[in-house]
Amino acid sequence: MESLRTEHDRLSRKNNLSKSLDDVQKTIDLFVSTKEAIAADPKTTPINLAKLQNAAKQSFDRINGDLKEVHSGLGKYQKVLDKNLKSTPFPTSNYDALSSHPNLINRAIAMHFLREGQFDVASTFLTEAASNPPRAVPTPGTPNPYATADQGIDVSALSSESLQRQFADMYYILHELRNHHNLLPAIDWASANSDVLESRGSNLEFELGRLQFIWLFLGETKMSDSDSLQRALNYARDTFGAFQTRYLDEIKQLGGALAYQSNLGQSPYRHIFHNGSAWEEVANSFTREFCSLLGLSADSPLYVATTAGAIALPTLLKLASIMKEKKTEWTTQDELPVSERGIRRSLGWSNVWQVEIPLPPSYHFHSIFVCPVSKEQTTEQNPPMMMPCGHVVAQESLMRLSKGTRFKCPYCPGESHPREAKKVFL
Repeated sequence: MESLRTEHDRLSRKNNLSKSLDDVQKTIDLFVSTKEAIAADPKTTPINLAKLQNAAKQSFDRINGDLKEVHSGLGKYQKVLDKNLKSTPFPTSNYDALSSHPNLINRAIAMHFLREGQFDVASTFLTEAASNPPRAVPTPGTPNPYATADQGIDVSALSSESLQRQFADMYYILHELRNHHNLLPAIDWASANSDVLESRGSNLEFELGRLQFIWLFLGETKMSDSDSLQRALNYARDTFGAFQTRYLDEIKQLGGALAYQSNLGQSPYRHIFHNGSAWEEVANSFTREFCSLLGLSADSPLYVATTAGAIALPTLLKLASIMKEKKTEWTTQDELPVSERGIRRSLGWSNVWQVEIPLPPSYHFHSIFVCPVSKEQTTEQNPPMMMPCGHVVAQESLMRLSKGTRFKCPYCPGESHPREAKKVFL
C-alpha cells in the first residue's frame, strides 16, 4: 500500500486542478479586460482583437497542458489502484438469510443513524421504510419470517423525541468530555442515575470522580499549585466519602499522592496521574453505561456486523472458490464462519461447511466451543463434555468415540467411561 500512498500524495500535490483553475480564471480576466477596453473606445477594436488572439491562444495552450498533467496523474493513480486493490467478485448464493428479515435490517440501520446523531437522516429513513414496507422472502434453512412478531419497525419508538433527546444528551456529554476535558455533565448524569449504576455494579461514577480529582490536582484549571491542591482536597472531602465502602484502596492511593505533589512523575502513583488514555477510557465507559441503560450495546450492531463481515470476507471468498472447483453448494443452515485447514477437512467428510474465522478480541461477545474432533460448534443439544483427563469434546463426538463403553481419550493416554464426563457450561 506504500506505492498507493505515494501516488496519492503526488496526485494531491502536483496533478490537481488548482493550476488549471488559475489559468482559466486568467483567461476569463483577459476576455473581460478586452471587452471593457473595446467598450471604452470602439475605435481600438481591431488592435484589441489582434492582441487578444495571441494571448487567448497561449492561455488555452496552458490550460490544455495543465489538463494533460492531471489526466496523466489520474492514469498513473488508476493503475496503482488496480494493482493494489484488485477487484474480486463477491460470493453469490441463492441462500440469503438476511432476505428473511428485512424489517430487522431496517431497524438496525435506523438505530445506527440515531446512535450516530443523524436524527434527520433517521427520520427520513423511518418514514420511507414505513410507507414502503419491504416484503420478506423466506430462505431455506432459516426461520419463517412470518412466524415472529418483531417484523415491523416500531416507528413511534425509534422516532420518538425522547430517544433522540437521550442520544443528543449523550453526544453533548461526550463532546464536553473529549474536546474540553469537562467532566461535570458526565458527573451530573452519573449522579442522576446513581442507583441504577450501583445496582449494575458499575464503576463509572467513581471513575468520573477520580478523574475530576486528578484534573484538579494537576492544576489543569491554570491555578497556582496551592490553589489546585486545595480545590482537589475540597473535592475529595465532598465526593469520596460515599465511595469508601467499595473503593477505599483507590482513595488511599489518591491521598498518598499528595505527599509527592512536587515530584509526582517519580512517585509510585505516576501511572494514576499520568495516564494518557484516561480520558478516552472514561468516555468509552460512559458510552457503554449510557447505552446499557437504554438496553443497547455500546457499539452499533450494524457497524460491528459490517466490520466483522469485512474481516471474514477474504476467507469466505477463498471458500467460495474451493466450493466452485469441487462443484459443491453452500447453504446457510448450521454454518460457521473456518481456517484453511478446516476448509480442506470439510471438503473430505462433510456437506456442512464449518469455517472458523479469527476476529479481534473486541469482537468476542460470548464464549463458543468448537469440538476438536468433529470441528463443529457445540450447541445446547450437543454441549461440550469434559473427560476426567481434562480434555473437552462435543457430546456427539464423545458417544461416537466411546460407543457406550470405556474408551481412550483422542488426545492423551487417559481412559474413562462416558458417564464420567461432565457437561461444560459456557
